Amino acid sequence: MTEILNRRAMTRLLGGVAVAATVAMLGSTAALAGALDAIKQRGKIVVATEAAFEPFEFVQDGKIVGYNKDILDFVVTGMGVSLDQLNLPFQGILPGLLAKKFDFVATSVAINDERAKKYAYTRPIGSFDNVVVVRDKEQGIKSPDDLNGKIVATQLASSVQPVLEAHTAALKAKGGKGYGELKLFQAFPEAQVALTNAQVDAIVISSPTAAVLMKKFPNTYKIVGTIGESSHLSWVARPEDKDLRDFVNAKIDELNDSGKLKALQMKWFGFVMDTPKQGYLPTGAL
Repeated sequence: MTEILNRRAMTRLLGGVAVAATVAMLGSTAALAGALDAIKQRGKIVVATEAAFEPFEFVQDGKIVGYNKDILDFVVTGMGVSLDQLNLPFQGILPGLLAKKFDFVATSVAINDERAKKYAYTRPIGSFDNVVVVRDKEQGIKSPDDLNGKIVATQLASSVQPVLEAHTAALKAKGGKGYGELKLFQAFPEAQVALTNAQVDAIVISSPTAAVLMKKFPNTYKIVGTIGESSHLSWVARPEDKDLRDFVNAKIDELNDSGKLKALQMKWFGFVMDTPKQGYLPTGAL
């Protein structure tokens, strides 16, 4: 009887090993197929966006719209799949990508050295300067050097945050007080509201966003200078999903070569941005 039970136990064990081996084999096959093939087989791509960065991506009448949405629709149509676009806080988007909560990030992500070593950037879809915006009637701030002792705001975990941290340190190194406070908001629109309500003295945002802001609210804000260097905005894939990144790049190339990318920029911004095909990634980028 004991021998029979032992045989049954061994049979169950070997069966379990076989199932595990089959699952592992299928997983390896999927990995070898690549992210793009897996998405096509599934028939749907799940994309993360922070729709609070007008006019790149924002919500209008309950739907995500904007410059990036127009580009994304073109890319997804080329894949022949459906789109599941998630609207998420920016602070969780990049960690969520690495945790495989979605396939791809199609939101405005500035290229910098640290991120370029962790994520596979697409070619740029836009470019920007970090501009200092104050209320139109502000007389005490005429340049970034006048931000000593002032309350300055931007978005938490954005590419602008470390630029401002370096700037306030530089002001102190020159003998100034540095910022009175650096306030960090979850989204850029919250910083704009704080400026309007005089809760902060200045905000630092991207130049395209500032241009649209001043167009929407004339005689309300003004730009008094820039901080840091010009940067490019791109989308990102996981490091191992370069096939997906390359497909997206090819579709952006199509838009650029046909002149449609510039047409979209004129539609949403009223001006053309620098979106180079090469030379935009720092040394050591994926």
